[in-house]
Amino acid sequence: QVQLVESGGGSVQAGGSLRLSCAVTRFALDSNRACMGWFRQAPGKEREGVAAINWDGLVTYADSMKGRFTISKDNTKHTLDLQMNSLKPEDSATYYCAARYSFRCHVGDGMDYWGKGTLVTISS
Repeated sequence: QVQLVESGGGSVQAGGSLRLSCAVTRFALDSNRACMGWFRQAPGKEREGVAAINWDGLVTYADSMKGRFTISKDNTKHTLDLQMNSLKPEDSATYYCAARYSFRCHVGDGMDYWGKGTLVTISS
C-alpha cells in the first residue's frame, strides 16, 4: 500500500526557513495521473491546501504561500519536498504530504493517501 512519511518539521523564528520532505513508497510518481500535494492544519482550524504538483511538474500554490514556498519532487529518489522561506507565525501547523491518481491536480484538491504529518512551529 502507499506510504507517505514526512520529515523536516521543527521550530524556527519568524523569517527563517525550513525544508520538509516526504518519502514516497508504492506510489508511481511518474504516472501521468500522479498528483501530490502538501496540506497543513493549525489547531482549531480547518485543513488547507498549501501546494500541489502533477506528474509533469506543473505546480499550484495557495495565495498566501506564493513566492515563499516551493514544492518539488524527485521521481528517482521517490521524494516530495516543500521549501518554506520567510516563515511567519501563522505558518505554524502540522504539515501533511498527500497523493492521489488523477488527471486534475490543483492545490487543495481532495487526496486519497495521507502521511501522518510533521509539526512546524514559528516563533515571533
